Amino acid sequence: MTMQIERRPRSRDPISVAIILLAAGRASRMGVGGTHKLLAEFAGVPLVRRSAERAISSGANSVTVVTGYRHEEIQAALDGLDLDLAHNPDFASGMASSLKRGFGASKPRRADGVLVMLADMPDVTAGDLTTLISAFRTAGGHAVVRAASQGKRGNPVILPQSLHEEVTLLEGDVGARQIIESCGLAVIEVEIGDGAVLDVDTPEAVIAAGGVLK
Repeated sequence: MTMQIERRPRSRDPISVAIILLAAGRASRMGVGGTHKLLAEFAGVPLVRRSAERAISSGANSVTVVTGYRHEEIQAALDGLDLDLAHNPDFASGMASSLKRGFGASKPRRADGVLVMLADMPDVTAGDLTTLISAFRTAGGHAVVRAASQGKRGNPVILPQSLHEEVTLLEGDVGARQIIESCGLAVIEVEIGDGAVLDVDTPEAVIAAGGVLK
């Protein structure tokens, strides 16, 4: 049975925010031929679907999921949700290729800000995302907004439109940290608790976070 997730009414604020949900990685720390962390179930829901549902409910203007490794299974887990899919055939080269694929998708490309969300962070809530988006809009759409936990930088992060070109120059298995540190823009850190630094890269981490391996 397909469940439709109701999207919050879109803000009338002219500052638009698109979410990119990164779900393309090889999950290499799960073991060779092992289970996929994004298909592990939390409260009966695959992690990738739960992350996407929260993104949809955040009040963002759009949600684009970047797929790669085992993309057919990931896509099936997202069936019926109000989002766009962007497949990255070069996912094995590292995170940079997925960031570029996401930023190059139609809706993120036109947005004032792009919220980059990792699909393997089970404790990031829709409310956390809404708080980050609100901070970005309050800053006029010209600052970097980054989630933090007790002063420790984490994820998700929102990058303004002015940094899109820098993202297109990324190569290898790197994220946007270097761009954030060198861009010269204000960086607003928003405390969201432990969810900002908790990801599930191993079977043990999935189980410890309350997931069930499938």
